[in-house]
Amino acid sequence: MQRRFTTQEALELILNNANPCDSDGEDINLQPNSDSDSELSSDDETAPHLEKRARLESEPTETAKEGTVWHEEHVGTILRFTPMEPYAADGEPTAKARRRIRSRLQSFLCFITVGMLRPIQEWTIQHARQTEQTDWFMILHELMAFISVIILRGVTKVPSLRDSWSACLGNPLITGIMSRNRFQDIMRHLRFDDMFTRSERVQTDKFAAISDVWGSFVTNCITCYNPGRHITIDEQLFPSKTRCCFLQYIATKPDKFGIKFWVACDLKTKYICNVLPYLGKDPSRPSEERLSESVVMKLMEPFMDKGRAVTTDNFFTSLTLARRLLSRKTTILGTVNKIRREIPQSTRKMDHKEFTTQVFSTTGATLTVYAPKRKKTVYILSSMHSVVETEETIKRKPNTITQYNTTKCGVDVMDQMVREYSVRTGTRRWPVAVFYNMIDMAALNAHLLYQACTGVQERRVDFLVQLARELANSHVSEKKALKEQLRQQQPPTPGPGKRAKCQINHCCKSNRATVRCVHCHKYTCGKCRREIPWQCCEV
Repeated sequence: MQRRFTTQEALELILNNANPCDSDGEDINLQPNSDSDSELSSDDETAPHLEKRARLESEPTETAKEGTVWHEEHVGTILRFTPMEPYAADGEPTAKARRRIRSRLQSFLCFITVGMLRPIQEWTIQHARQTEQTDWFMILHELMAFISVIILRGVTKVPSLRDSWSACLGNPLITGIMSRNRFQDIMRHLRFDDMFTRSERVQTDKFAAISDVWGSFVTNCITCYNPGRHITIDEQLFPSKTRCCFLQYIATKPDKFGIKFWVACDLKTKYICNVLPYLGKDPSRPSEERLSESVVMKLMEPFMDKGRAVTTDNFFTSLTLARRLLSRKTTILGTVNKIRREIPQSTRKMDHKEFTTQVFSTTGATLTVYAPKRKKTVYILSSMHSVVETEETIKRKPNTITQYNTTKCGVDVMDQMVREYSVRTGTRRWPVAVFYNMIDMAALNAHLLYQACTGVQERRVDFLVQLARELANSHVSEKKALKEQLRQQQPPTPGPGKRAKCQINHCCKSNRATVRCVHCHKYTCGKCRREIPWQCCEV
């Protein structure tokens, strides 16, 4: 007897590769009955859904070397997965930062806090007393003035340290803040940790000489700003040739030697959200986990589960990383190396036609293969695009390529901005080089936060100069008050048979003087003295 099947049952048999001969000797009749017709007419969404399933199953598939099954799609086709709801807000300072920031100095102290400066002051004094003078001392305001001199030297570049205090090339702000000998004295003893316990801590932490201060700085960067939807992750090579076990050589960089940092930046503002130093092989990292995946997961950990999107280059991007991020409600967009085992073999041919696009999809990710030239192919892996469309131009670029070109430049632009007024200078100690990079990053973030919290738009160079003034203001005021006190304590005359140096030097060159001014209490020679004519009492 002939058996009747509904349209839905027949489609399911076809999709499951059913054989009409395997029906217990009964013929299969694909004619729909009246009940099935009524069901399809009452539910308009069932038929398109079944047609989509049949179309998707009929498209060619390919299995990569590591076992990933890729489905080749047509450009403009709605793909297999639905993208998550993106993070809607723009980057903005946190409520904590908005309450604190009213000036440039307060903005800078959000990153280089007083709690960080006090240990630096303590360890610097400790080193100076152990190596040279037992009564060596430095107050906190003097350390802040020392940092202001470093910032000013980054703004006004001169050939050498001596030229910053010279009469021709020197900056008057620097000479008014601190003498050159005192600056060199502080720089010689500058330390960031306890010198007596360092040997023990170095056994487990290569960054022990500055790790406490650096950790506080990174925590402040994370807690002071909420980044927007797009975050860019890339490497930064801070130029340095100091001797340390994690110094890197990268031939493609302008400065080939340096200390490498992994940086996560907000795309729109170029705010440094998170940063990690590269210290070589990490024994705590699982052997089966790639370094690139570990770096991205650590940098993005404070910003997960919100619908943000991260942009990476081909060093970081992988299908495994895309799925791990997707499980934390975070998407990825980045170039991927074609030699990875999860890439389909058919895409590796070199004779792609110019301006052609291939689209492959798998669980939670899309692969776009675009040929900008005949013998060049770009691979873009995305977990944020549900449709890959091409532009109506000659090059017919896919939307994944266009968006990657827009979002890939966050860290590179940040590094360019930092280098423009970098405080970096020659040093033989790598902790000092890291401290220079920390000041550069803190100054950049402070400028961005100051503008966002106060609404004042200011050039970065003007912000740095005014910041240096505010950092040194307390020290300069204390120094002026001390000088005034010493002048008032000096005797009206040097003493019988003695002469002092002229303290005015307005019209002379270190002439000798025997009397002092009644107003400023400075010893004054005859050339620098202004004579007042005598007047009688009747006037």
